[in-house]
Amino acid sequence: MTKISSELNRRQFLCHVGIGAGVGLLATQGITRALASSNMAKNSDAQLTKDDLPTAFPDEHLSFKGEAQPAQAGCIVPTIETRLFASSNVGGSNERNELALERLACAGFKVDNPATTERQYLRFAGTDSQRASDLQNIATGAIKAPKLLLGVRGGYGAVRILPMVDWSTLGRIMKEHGTILAGFSDVTAIQCALLAKGGMSSLAAPMLYSEFGKNRPDEVSCRQFVAALTNPNLTINIDDASLTSPNLPSILTSTEPKTLTGTIWGGNLSVVSALAGSDYLPRIAGGMVFLEDVGEQAYRIERMLYDLYLAGVFKGQQAIVFGALSGSSEDSYDKRYDVATVIRQLHQLTGLPIYSGMRFGHIGQKHSFPLGATCQLHPNNAGGYQLMFSDYPTIKADAILVEGLWQ
Repeated sequence: MTKISSELNRRQFLCHVGIGAGVGLLATQGITRALASSNMAKNSDAQLTKDDLPTAFPDEHLSFKGEAQPAQAGCIVPTIETRLFASSNVGGSNERNELALERLACAGFKVDNPATTERQYLRFAGTDSQRASDLQNIATGAIKAPKLLLGVRGGYGAVRILPMVDWSTLGRIMKEHGTILAGFSDVTAIQCALLAKGGMSSLAAPMLYSEFGKNRPDEVSCRQFVAALTNPNLTINIDDASLTSPNLPSILTSTEPKTLTGTIWGGNLSVVSALAGSDYLPRIAGGMVFLEDVGEQAYRIERMLYDLYLAGVFKGQQAIVFGALSGSSEDSYDKRYDVATVIRQLHQLTGLPIYSGMRFGHIGQKHSFPLGATCQLHPNNAGGYQLMFSDYPTIKADAILVEGLWQ
């Protein structure tokens, strides 16, 4: 991959790759510093959704506030065919979307439909038909399948468009082109439908507005996003259960932990439970269910887990894997009724081994990983475990400049 000279300034680069003049102007004004005091923060605060809530990890980059910003590296010519899909909430700030688009271009992603970020209907990123068309136009062949389909943001709304997409055809076309669909939070509905009806994997990963448009994107999350995009044999090690609950072991099992192999699927618990009983929830024999959520009290988490249990979702599964259950508060009736109590009850109900602490969810420093792909779970001698993924599409590593995602 040929790199653009470090002497080529940001505005020249944006003109070179065809990003709009508005973004170029922001870049020449020192966009990262300018946006810190702009109306972007006011707009985003006024439209908080689950993908905007405070993370379980503090943003260590905030310590740079008021200090000189580090020198920016060069960009590379974007060659990765990328399209956005906006299935849920509208973005709260045009400047934030423009900054995210600039960073993607700098990192090597050629976004073909940036105008998608400008749509709005009520609270949504366009009408139901417009939002469905982001995916349905690929299924019909009206638009060529890209290498990456990146979600704009979460929130709510994806469930409304599920009946409007030919998931079977979309999944087949994505397999033929090696297309990667990436997102999380409300995008879980899209990922479940794609797997259930199209037999196609996706990537649990950060999104345009909710990560790459931040004033200071989380460098760890960006690096792990690229690792999941480029590594055909991704491995993630989990040492403790603290992201799920500090009162749990990493592996909760009634027998000796053993290596398991199967398809990992799931996503946001609120969304997965809402799909229970529908044709859009995957039915994976011998699978492993992954679940995460944010801002839910323990009793609400248990109620959603019972929704899945009573619908028979856990039958035939090998294990349940929990990511971050962040922002959960104490029960006003009895503070002993916590997430750990809920998960122990789930273990008794299902008899399944439960793996906790997976580094993904509504948190910083998240580890992207494939959903709908083959996963091996290996317990280690220290009480933790390792996840090894295979059988999912990837992108060549030399096509991406990871540093461009947070510049």
